[in-house]
Amino acid sequence: MKQTRYTEAQIVDILAQAAKGEMTAIEVCRINGVSEQTFYRWKRRYGDMQVSEVRRLRAHPRKECTHDE
Repeated sequence: MKQTRYTEAQIVDILAQAAKGEMTAIEVCRINGVSEQTFYRWKRRYGDMQVSEVRRLRAHPRKECTHDE
């Protein structure tokens, strides 16, 4: 199975399609060729972000917190 990497704009567009409420999440996934698991992972991670916010998030991932106690 070919693995596709979606751009930030594509991810935001796919999430926005489902947020409109005209189609179910399953229909949006089927149309865009994305699994439901991937859709809900994106929804949990990116939520209602705009493209610029997603790019900023990807550019600066959360650093792991280490404590030397």
